[in-house]
Amino acid sequence: MQRILVTGGSGFIGSNLIDILAKSGQYQILNIDKAQPNEVPHRPFWKQVDILNKQELLECFQQFQPDIVVHMAARTDTDPERTMEDYKANTEGTANVLAAIKMLSSIKRVVITSTQFVNQYNGIPKHDEDYAPHTVYGESKVITEKLTREADLACCWTIIRPTNIWGPRHPRYPREFWYVLKKGRYIHPGKKTVIRSYGYVGNVVEQILQILKKEISLVDNKVFYVGDEPINLYNWANGFSLALAKGNIKVAPQYFVRCLAIVGDVLRVVKIKFPITTSRYKSMTNSNTAPMEETFRVLGEPRYSLQQGIDETVQWLKQQNEFWRN
Repeated sequence: MQRILVTGGSGFIGSNLIDILAKSGQYQILNIDKAQPNEVPHRPFWKQVDILNKQELLECFQQFQPDIVVHMAARTDTDPERTMEDYKANTEGTANVLAAIKMLSSIKRVVITSTQFVNQYNGIPKHDEDYAPHTVYGESKVITEKLTREADLACCWTIIRPTNIWGPRHPRYPREFWYVLKKGRYIHPGKKTVIRSYGYVGNVVEQILQILKKEISLVDNKVFYVGDEPINLYNWANGFSLALAKGNIKVAPQYFVRCLAIVGDVLRVVKIKFPITTSRYKSMTNSNTAPMEETFRVLGEPRYSLQQGIDETVQWLKQQNEFWRN
């Protein structure tokens, strides 16, 4: 039985990965995370460790002697007021994880999690080190990738760049996007086709597992975007609206939605929440696709369709409280 160590396994993608690993019965699992897992069945796999505590991290690796490491621990918010200091988990934390990996000869495969934000709104990247980061978070993940390349790891390593991942246990959408949809307050900006890169978390977890199973020559020193085929944003949002029994989403002229976004910016200054800001408006009106062809060629086509992902997500929402069941 292989030993797999997951950093950040209490988080959104990490907890979904732990689910599949545990159900397979093929792995001895250790999740190191600052936060306790919300899922009670995951707690036997958890050890409270902050990856910024290098000594404790090294001792944890030494004791567990993993064969596989999936590094997902990170700060992932994109608040424009953040500085690089706020993302030390993504820079210093990753450096500590890489040092722990280099310390052990037992480790044969490593997956390091980055983000599509290392190159955003700048067309399709020309190569894996073509960076045009979006937000300080994106800049911190450029450092994550550079540290990985510079580490000169003796084992097989792969960098993954999640697209906009959604699904059960998403940390924000239940109180933001899905909440606004459920309340019937979502307004789609215009009829222009906007293509975005999204990914159902179930497909992303499957893609990570495929990386761990594929022949080393296919995944070593490689970068894969993980997620689904780019999709019309209207179809994605409307699919959720229909599933939440709210009918087709409302569509308004772009200028009207942009005015609402400016109001949202003003309210944000005085700490009042509003469903839309100019940053969110930009993401709703600008196409931005990730190159998924190599991912599907090497790792296979996504297992779950859009509708299957929506159905499973809505089912999870309905298990949370009465609000989603009405």
